[in-house]
Amino acid sequence: MHFKPYIATLPPYKPPKLIRKQPAGVVKLSSNENPLGPSPRALAAIQAAAAQVHRYPDAGSAGLRDALASQFNLAPEMVLCTNGSDEMVFLLALAFLSEGDQAVMAHGSFISYFLRTIEMGGEAVRIPLRNFTHDLDAMADAITERTRLLFLCNPNNPTGTTNSADELRRLLERVPDDVLIVADEAYVEFVERGDYPDLLAELRAGRQNLIVLRTFAKIYGLAGLRLGYAFGHPDVMGYLERARPTFNVNALAQAAGLAALEDGEHVARSRAHANACRAQFMSELGALGLKPIPSNTNFIAVEVGDDMEITTALMDQGFTVTPLSGWGIPGHIRISFGTEAENVRFFIALRQVLAQ
Repeated sequence: MHFKPYIATLPPYKPPKLIRKQPAGVVKLSSNENPLGPSPRALAAIQAAAAQVHRYPDAGSAGLRDALASQFNLAPEMVLCTNGSDEMVFLLALAFLSEGDQAVMAHGSFISYFLRTIEMGGEAVRIPLRNFTHDLDAMADAITERTRLLFLCNPNNPTGTTNSADELRRLLERVPDDVLIVADEAYVEFVERGDYPDLLAELRAGRQNLIVLRTFAKIYGLAGLRLGYAFGHPDVMGYLERARPTFNVNALAQAAGLAALEDGEHVARSRAHANACRAQFMSELGALGLKPIPSNTNFIAVEVGDDMEITTALMDQGFTVTPLSGWGIPGHIRISFGTEAENVRFFIALRQVLAQ
């Protein structure tokens, strides 16, 4: 067999084996999911669509695409639906990177950007975070004639930090027209800062070298259905359509996505829960003598010392969190917000772990 060396040497993605046996009833605070679950309307739509799963789904997700275009005041040809945002990251790497091409990204951000770049034989140019936030000036400085993509996660996963409209404006001015800026806004619905950039306005104005990624996995609570979407210039989206697999978004996901878009009450309820949790976690972690990173998402990152040791100890207490050494942020863990009851139990467990 002739394996591509840059794929063969990548580690397979597997959740860390932290203990010999996972406790019964473990509370998962490691994947930034919505603890309130999906919209009841989405569940009803799934049940209604289930009887037709012997039929292939709409190949282009036309109904969902039109609904997204209408909601965000864009033309339908500026919208593309995918099997999770990660499929779009893969499609971007497939469509824009040849062997030896470069993609600029932060070191300490969503790992998929790095993996998909390497899988295409590209070079991942990783720029350290500054104050746990994307250093956009340094990222612009890193662009060369071989750069094809620039990945920006805003808010950033796993730190929860954001870049401002002024910072994005400077970046847009500096990035050459032939470099595609990929702005991943998976957590945009949780953002509270007033000077957050409006990149959709850039697309409405005709900017071509920008694509904005979003998802139904987080605030909409549909992580298990793998449903993402992206906004971009019609020429870019039409090009990506040539690389997109047919029937990539399944029928249940399309039905659930349409229903979720119509349930503004569920979105508002989920946002309010995240806001309350954010305040609670900042207070509780601070009271324990820890320094959490201020977040604009449904999770929070905090320095704990030995992140693997703390993660393992919390697993023994029945809670999964994410250690961040592998993300380039050693000594920190990322904690997703749970339900009110789960959060209370988590802080009891964390106090016990830290005391030991």
